[in-house]
Amino acid sequence: MTTYFDEPQSMNYRFGEDQDQVLKVLAERYIGANAQADFVYRVFQKSGILQNEKGLYDLNLSERFPDTQKGQLAYAAALVWGDEDRNLDVLIRCYGPVRFYFNEQLVYRSTVMDEINPDATVKLGIDIKPGWNTLLLEMRYTPAGFGCQFGSDEGKVRILNVLAPFQERQGQAGWVYSKPVSRDEALSFITSGGSHPDWNLRGMEQDHQLEWLPETEWPVEMKNKPTLQRLYGHLPGQRVYAWSRINNSDSTGSSIRLSGHSSGPLTIWLNGIPAVQLKEAGSFESEVHAPFGRSDLLVCSECSSDTAEPWQFTLNAAVNGKQLELELPRHVHGASGEKWMYVGPFEYDVEPDVKEMMRTDRVYTLSVSQDSNGEGSQHVHTKRTYWQLDQPDAWIRPYYENAMLSNKWTVGSVTNYGRWDYPLGVTVYGLLQTGRYLHRPDIIHYATEHVQACTRMYDYSLWDREQYGFPAVNQQLVMLKMLDNCGSFGSAMLEAYPECHEPTFLPIAERIADFMPSRLERQEDGAFYRECIGEFAENTMWADDLYMSTPFLVRYARLSGNTFALDEAARQFILYRKYLFMPEFKIMSHVYDFKYDQATRIPWGRGNGWTLFSLTEVLEALPEEHPDRPALIDFFNELCEGYAALQGKDGLWHQVLNDSETYQEASCTAMFAYGFARGVRFGWLQQPNRYIKASERAWNGLTCKAIDRQGNVHGVCSGSRYAFTAEYYDKDLLTVTNDNHGIGIMMLAGTEVAKMKEYLTRHTKTSTAVTHS
Repeated sequence: MTTYFDEPQSMNYRFGEDQDQVLKVLAERYIGANAQADFVYRVFQKSGILQNEKGLYDLNLSERFPDTQKGQLAYAAALVWGDEDRNLDVLIRCYGPVRFYFNEQLVYRSTVMDEINPDATVKLGIDIKPGWNTLLLEMRYTPAGFGCQFGSDEGKVRILNVLAPFQERQGQAGWVYSKPVSRDEALSFITSGGSHPDWNLRGMEQDHQLEWLPETEWPVEMKNKPTLQRLYGHLPGQRVYAWSRINNSDSTGSSIRLSGHSSGPLTIWLNGIPAVQLKEAGSFESEVHAPFGRSDLLVCSECSSDTAEPWQFTLNAAVNGKQLELELPRHVHGASGEKWMYVGPFEYDVEPDVKEMMRTDRVYTLSVSQDSNGEGSQHVHTKRTYWQLDQPDAWIRPYYENAMLSNKWTVGSVTNYGRWDYPLGVTVYGLLQTGRYLHRPDIIHYATEHVQACTRMYDYSLWDREQYGFPAVNQQLVMLKMLDNCGSFGSAMLEAYPECHEPTFLPIAERIADFMPSRLERQEDGAFYRECIGEFAENTMWADDLYMSTPFLVRYARLSGNTFALDEAARQFILYRKYLFMPEFKIMSHVYDFKYDQATRIPWGRGNGWTLFSLTEVLEALPEEHPDRPALIDFFNELCEGYAALQGKDGLWHQVLNDSETYQEASCTAMFAYGFARGVRFGWLQQPNRYIKASERAWNGLTCKAIDRQGNVHGVCSGSRYAFTAEYYDKDLLTVTNDNHGIGIMMLAGTEVAKMKEYLTRHTKTSTAVTHS
């Protein structure tokens, strides 16, 4: 095994057999490195460039500029922030001739075949550097098309967020794009060297000769209207809520004076307590108490039918004659100078709960209507919305902007908090079990809050996709297409449910439970597989997917009482054994490729680890009388026998299990230790003594070779594709320090080996007492 640190730096050297201390350091290092920073709020203009269902930004300029002349050009520009080095594959699908400049270097010029083939997709690797990176697309009109689609490969996994260039738009999300110009005009923007357009994308927009869209300023005729009239028009009987915050810097305890005017009925709440109520248009003035510091102001303004006055309200706050400043109640990037957030208009018969209004993790129902389909059934139509600003088509939009995956699944050192993906499902599970074992409610609380950060934004993220084509948060959960997107994290979510009884977990669980048995691709015999048409994994079955499916099904069955889910989990193991089991070694091939009607016969370590790990979860839940239980117990013993025979001298297993020339890998070692320890503790193993020693050797190897004294985890291979050769797994899948595929399973292995030892101690004491009696 590669040496990652000297012996004195190992966890074993520092703590020896003190397993509790090892678990404590593992959990605390992870929590310390992954701060609870969830989502970033930005201004986004819906009239700008939207994404399609694959996450590609659709710059179809023929639709936006139907009168473009032959030979005219247009440009699109954006910024990408890099927290650290990140290699990313981007895709370009051309509607016409395209040039792509990355960090002011021409990296792609379309070919004739790219331009005339509507299905052609070009993949480019770009190296995002720490700090600001620039994207610039030059697109030329032809009668065949104008523009392109652009975005990251596997956009729901490898997220590419773009921000608007220019100081005037600083902090706003999305591309800017120009109106078409002639070739002669475009030539004036090229540097003397002719290498790229000579623009400072972080400079002032007003210094550029092009006219950039979307517009950020209201046209003159709209500027002259009051805000509510400008945003919503004249809608008698309908209501809008406005949310702001006052900053009271007075420490004397004096009352705050609220005053202003309204064109119709008005209610004001200060920190949720009614402060002003007008039943009709007029002026108001009220003295209210507000604590020192920031207080929320919520206003409900109704459009009056009794006056010709435009829909509006004004509000001033003062203390001891000093005007108090208003500010946005949330930090919204790109909203400089804005004081209010607005949501509406609500129909007269829709009465939102005021207690729920001052939130950014939900969408609001504006109206509910019904119509008949002519066959006697009723269809309910619900119109919903979210917060917006007093700018043209400007909406507040939350974004996931924490750790971003590279092409190799690595995420670097930025916090993973708030992301829904399958490696983090194992991490959350590991934190939960470690917190329970150590009696550390703080660790449990952190894990549940990570899940809640995702689930509480679920309803919003569905709405976000409906509005913008592709969600800016919860990408994998919303764009649910395969087991990777839901099973692991969904299982961790249900594991966390008894700790918090979070209501937002339940609809997500139901959606996943519907997806797996009803919509997931299956072979004729019912086995789950990956259809993935047009992708590298097309028509394959992966051992990994036993973990991506069966632990969730087990927990869903426990929560819902749905025995079908548990039956399905057991059935999948029997089916997968038929395709992937290698009887001569008693281990599993990583993948079965239906295109060639054969298994790859490469027993990848972690793929086998997922198998054993998940089988223990099913066996723990399966009733003694279940008809599949004897076969699964036998399968478990077969696998354990095969794995034990391949354990290395240091207690670890190799990346390719039956190839001792490949490197020793930590995550599969942890999974085998986990599986063996549970097999001993639950009494499933026919020769338990062999596996007691094997699990202890594995844990000792991990603490000596893979976990350093700071709690960093080494020797975990990056996320995998698949191959028919061992060389791919050994040479291409390199190890990554603190890869999320390994951290959670280290904690789980540690807790299970510790529980096994406690079980053996109790069992020995009981046996001794019986003997003495």
